[in-house]
Amino acid sequence: MSNLRDLKDSPGNLVVADTLGRPLQDLRISLLDRCNFRCPYCMPEAEYTEDYQFLSKSARLSHDEIFRLAGIAVGLGVTKLRITGGEPLLDKKVADLVGRLATLAGVEDLALTTNGVLLAPVAQALADAGLQRVTISLDSLDEDIFRTMSGNRGDISKVLEGIAAAEQAGLSPIKINVVVQRGINDHTVLDVLEHFRGTGHIVRLIEFMDVGNRNGWSMEQVVPSKEVLKQIHARWPVRPVGRNYPGEVASRYQYLDGQGELGFISSVTEPFCGSCSRARISADGTLYTCLFASTGTNLREPLRNGADDQELATILSSVWKLRDDRYSETRRPVPDEKPLINKVEMYRMGG
Repeated sequence: MSNLRDLKDSPGNLVVADTLGRPLQDLRISLLDRCNFRCPYCMPEAEYTEDYQFLSKSARLSHDEIFRLAGIAVGLGVTKLRITGGEPLLDKKVADLVGRLATLAGVEDLALTTNGVLLAPVAQALADAGLQRVTISLDSLDEDIFRTMSGNRGDISKVLEGIAAAEQAGLSPIKINVVVQRGINDHTVLDVLEHFRGTGHIVRLIEFMDVGNRNGWSMEQVVPSKEVLKQIHARWPVRPVGRNYPGEVASRYQYLDGQGELGFISSVTEPFCGSCSRARISADGTLYTCLFASTGTNLREPLRNGADDQELATILSSVWKLRDDRYSETRRPVPDEKPLINKVEMYRMGG
């Protein structure tokens, strides 16, 4: 690791900024491209059938390779690591990886995103390994709607058990992500908020985004955050509060009655590209600099062809320094907008 140490000790190399001055601070690592759900807005059942060919084990980065890349990224200024999928808990040894990532000096936040179904049995092991918190996808508490939005794969009772287990293990604050779609689950949003008010868990309402190419996105399905906020405020008055850290994507609100907070992720109607500090590494080792990317940089090849840490750090920093992504700011979300058709699917690089 001498090359990496030299890099970290060199003035000016601790923070790598892109063409718009955005630092590289947050790295999301997808462990695998498989999932036990078939959410229509991510992996619709009609296309991702039992015969669908996902990445083989040899095509995916190993834990050793992930750990090495994460360490190099931390040397470039990354302070936040998030493990994603697909569904990361399908990796039976994910706690071992968490334990290794937790040893990296400079990591201030180590988190995992999951659909929660497999969480209850492993929550304590993840916490013991060093995981700090979890984000759980839960689009509705209505069982029928939940089943529909999970592609008829989800068991809501297991998700709630996972949330309870995560709370008991100290994986907090727990964030509950709700993708809001007009005519699908928008009428159940207040029910989700009511359930988690006062628990300390933070519900985040996400505008339906045109991630990937297969979710049938249209502007008519987007419920603007401001519209939802009006409904919430009419029932439980809220007030806006500041961001927890630079680059935080959620707009935060607190209930005036002291029952906690909620957030909005409004990529469509109120884009936040200007402060985005996230890079993503897919399960096959491709580096992406935007959730809406159409291409990425292959890191697996140099990893397996003998590149040393300095060479890998140079690739990472060079890609980031050339980054100019601001898709959500430059688009024009109008009713008849047609999304790009060559974007990378979300399940390949995490949300």
